[in-house]
Amino acid sequence: MATDGGFEAFWPAYLRDHARPATRAVHVGGTLAGAAVLLAGVIAGSWWLMLLAPVLGYGCAWGSHLLVERNRPATFRHPLWSLRGDLRMAWLAVTGRLGAELRRHGL
Repeated sequence: MATDGGFEAFWPAYLRDHARPATRAVHVGGTLAGAAVLLAGVIAGSWWLMLLAPVLGYGCAWGSHLLVERNRPATFRHPLWSLRGDLRMAWLAVTGRLGAELRRHGL
């Protein structure tokens, strides 16, 4: 996975690591669920919900890599870029632009 060119060099490799639609769907679902639980925890002032949010988000993501994609999550190599990639992929999916981004990168 590219590391020298910053996040923009990492992004195409991140997308390749999420080549299967099921992996992307589980990732996006986990990211959105984690964000919702985090927001609920902040609003309610509940520390346990705030702590549950990353467990939920990463649990879904790691499970999809293990069971669907059968590769190693980028989180273990580049944790901050991976989080940024998760958020970017979820945003692109929600806004209907993920397909175009995948095609742009030949996926």
